[in-house]
Amino acid sequence: MKGLKTSITFVVTFLLLVSSVFAAPASASTAGANLKVTIIETNPYPAKIGEYLDLTVQVENIGRDRAENVDIEIVPEYPFSLDSQKNAVQNIGSLAPEKFASKEFHLFVDKNAQKGVRSIDIRTRIDKNSPWSERTFDLRIGTETFDSKGTVELLEIVSSPEVFMPGDRGTITVTLKNTATTPTVTIDGKDYDTNARVQAAVLRTLSDEVIVLDAPYEEMGLLGPGDSIKLTFNVMASEDATEGTHNLELALEGNSFDYNSRKNIPLKVDSSNIKVIPSSLLKLVNGEATLKFDVANTHPNGFSSVSIKPEAEGVDFYPAEYFIGPLDPDELFTIEFDAVADSPSENKRGSSEPVNLSLSASYGNGINKHENLVTNLRIQQVEENKGGNSGLIIAGILLAALAAAGILIYRKKQGKNK
Repeated sequence: MKGLKTSITFVVTFLLLVSSVFAAPASASTAGANLKVTIIETNPYPAKIGEYLDLTVQVENIGRDRAENVDIEIVPEYPFSLDSQKNAVQNIGSLAPEKFASKEFHLFVDKNAQKGVRSIDIRTRIDKNSPWSERTFDLRIGTETFDSKGTVELLEIVSSPEVFMPGDRGTITVTLKNTATTPTVTIDGKDYDTNARVQAAVLRTLSDEVIVLDAPYEEMGLLGPGDSIKLTFNVMASEDATEGTHNLELALEGNSFDYNSRKNIPLKVDSSNIKVIPSSLLKLVNGEATLKFDVANTHPNGFSSVSIKPEAEGVDFYPAEYFIGPLDPDELFTIEFDAVADSPSENKRGSSEPVNLSLSASYGNGINKHENLVTNLRIQQVEENKGGNSGLIIAGILLAALAAAGILIYRKKQGKNK
């Protein structure tokens, strides 16, 4: 038995050593550059037989290190072919962590292709000396038609956040509804069911200022009369997105060509933010003061986790940071800080040099964290007498008055005695 236990212990130890050896490369690769590839748009969708297809491929670096020289290669198989073989590989260049870029490929769909789903391979590599990484994607060819007479309509659009700021990420959720109210409908003496099929849905951008981060939806299934479905797309406003309303296009493939449709999807961008305005005189008297500020949300939608943090050299603030919480649009909130100077440097005229004050406003717009800084504020320092000498003077005046009154009363009494 002792020999058996020793053998089992040896085997377990050996397996642990082997597993640790094979686990090491995985952790090492996670720390480097890591590329994620996505097809974010096919135009037209689905692909049309005997016509060209524009394929937009996005590559994102989800690793921790910079990818120095990223390449994308598309490997088409029948029924797809490239417009030119020299365009099979496209170079992106360097890609920092959490950054992404996209390239467009032009494919031709063979005129003898059959309707259905076909696959295509896309490869990426982080530099010329690294191996290719490959992923297979499905592309839909042609549109199936059905005799169903249900019609899909756009019921609701919800954007989160409601209004984006430049650089924000968020979601657009659309609700699609089958507007039929009865299970069947009779047309020209023939009965049809009123189910609605959503075969595909894709959200497209009309400019490079708004980016759709998701691939198209496929085969969402059957919607009975009055049924609805929600589709959510991840989107991002670019850092240089202009203010105003950006129009996106939702392309739907329904029961047949007759019920295919395109819907306008608006996305609003506004850079207005949190304003912090002094609502009292910024002055330290004998090194102390209570400073008041008005905090206003000038953005069209509410912000979350709003906090204000003051900073001035040689001055301590209590609280060190004022947490307000949610702030609705056009809402005004007044906050106070107790300010105490460490050791004011008094000048010859009895007042100290002004102190530069800055205020940082932190807040959230949806999942996005923002911060803006208020500067060019100055706190005036003033030294005043604390009332000791003036108190003595007042007391002296009172004593003198009492003494004068006493003398007057004494003289009156003396006059009466005579």
